Amino acid sequence: MPYPEELKQLIKVVESTRSERVERKKKNEEVPFMSLEERHDILKYHPDFIEEGRRELQVGPSKGYRIAHEMANVLEAKSRVDPAKIDLSKIDYETDVLVIGGGGAGTAAALLAQENGAKVIIATKLRHGDANTMMAEGGIQAATKGHKDSPYFHYLDVMGGGHFKNTPELVETLVNNAPDVIKWLEGLGCNFSKFPDGTLKTIHGGGTSRKRMHFAADITGAEMMRTVRDEARNRSNDISVIEFSPAVELILNEHGQCAGAVLYNLETEEYLVIKAKAVVMATGGCGRLHVQGFMTTNHYGATADGIVMGYRAGVKICFLHTVQYHPTGIVFPEQAEGILITEKFRGSGANLVNIEGQQFVNEREPRDVEASSIIRECVERGKGIPTPTGKRGIWLDSPMIDMLVGPGTVQREFPGKYILYKRFGIDIAKEPMLIYPTLHYQNGGLEFTSDGATALPGLFLGGEVGGGTHGENRLMGNSLLDIMVYGRIAGKSAAEYVKAKAQDGKLSLEHVVKYNKEIDDAGVSDGRIAPMLLPDYTTPEIKKKQLTAHYEGTIR
Repeated sequence: MPYPEELKQLIKVVESTRSERVERKKKNEEVPFMSLEERHDILKYHPDFIEEGRRELQVGPSKGYRIAHEMANVLEAKSRVDPAKIDLSKIDYETDVLVIGGGGAGTAAALLAQENGAKVIIATKLRHGDANTMMAEGGIQAATKGHKDSPYFHYLDVMGGGHFKNTPELVETLVNNAPDVIKWLEGLGCNFSKFPDGTLKTIHGGGTSRKRMHFAADITGAEMMRTVRDEARNRSNDISVIEFSPAVELILNEHGQCAGAVLYNLETEEYLVIKAKAVVMATGGCGRLHVQGFMTTNHYGATADGIVMGYRAGVKICFLHTVQYHPTGIVFPEQAEGILITEKFRGSGANLVNIEGQQFVNEREPRDVEASSIIRECVERGKGIPTPTGKRGIWLDSPMIDMLVGPGTVQREFPGKYILYKRFGIDIAKEPMLIYPTLHYQNGGLEFTSDGATALPGLFLGGEVGGGTHGENRLMGNSLLDIMVYGRIAGKSAAEYVKAKAQDGKLSLEHVVKYNKEIDDAGVSDGRIAPMLLPDYTTPEIKKKQLTAHYEGTIR
């Protein structure tokens, strides 16, 4: 729907200050960056710092670790399967490397495993490519040649953005592999935005000291996913894809190695057994857990399944005490609530302004600082913009971009969002967007090392399911980089493991039996089962109607 009259009146306030703000931006006289002390102070408004939102885990290898209730709920849950009813002698599929997850990380892992001599099966919850990779818009960081940059500066930015809590070895691997990833993707046909002479376009992102954000308009993730998915499908002799079949448990063998997984076919409701010599976990994030009730940018299947399976199998978790809330998610129109508004808008010149039309934060602060500033403006200072249903948001003044760069820039550089808003009768080249922080990224995950390996032999990680790379806050553009760097590394490492270390042996789900007993002994499950697989948005009222209809139908 278009903006109602009351919001159009408030937009006039934004318009009244726009020319002055544009002139200040041209003169580099914007709101200054915060000091470290100011940043530390503002973070008290971040959801991560609400202690009531977390609790200590009572079971598993990271017992005692305080994480969000929503995440603890899926970890402190029993298995979806009864191990006694799964016949592990009946093998439905067998392969060298099983990749769990069909997003960017999983597909990159499959490609590199295949290139290193392995037969691969990708098992994915929904369709191949239905993943957070598709939702990522703004860009991918890499210190490519010719941009007055180097992995050294990239490393410092990543560490600083993560509050210097990151695992240094993981960051070092990330930034040093970044230029090769861009070259690899281009070689596969990825269409990054370029100048007429063929030079890659780059912009700043929040927390970056150099312009190293490469992008494909505002659909970078979708373009990258298209590229690697097409390449994987072209290698169908060695890479098979099983869709609508999420993994629900890892399988170990008598040697204590990861040796496959149990899948659940969403269409036939059958359990399938895949035997593998190595497994790559690439299941992505947890946005659909809706931590602390926040809306999310994440795709429908992002329910932390990989963390649940890996944790049950004995892999510790790390950095899950922090979750990233993207500063700019759509809060109006409500039909598009939670959808990501790429940081590229702010990198291109759009101000964040309050109900008084005033800029209140520098748009290139790290994401946790940016999100905290927006929450403070709305909650404590009372300067948020009310939506028709009583929510609050902040203006992202996108028309500034055309004034700074030139007419037509918004439509040309942000075609995805321009078209989306046009469907609701809003022209973002002329009217600002109404935004609020939205649950975006799982900063933490399962522990792993820079070769993609975990403490469980034969289990490797790629992408958002792994923790440590980003510390306590991720910078824009490093998630698309993460999935490619560590997806590729995990795939190669898994193929090498298959050749040198994998052992054949009797398959077992005994670790699931033990975990279920630990849950019972701790008395914490409350009837929950996990992985969740898909979120349930059915309201209590609808559920009651469904039960009534079912009951009446049974009586008739």
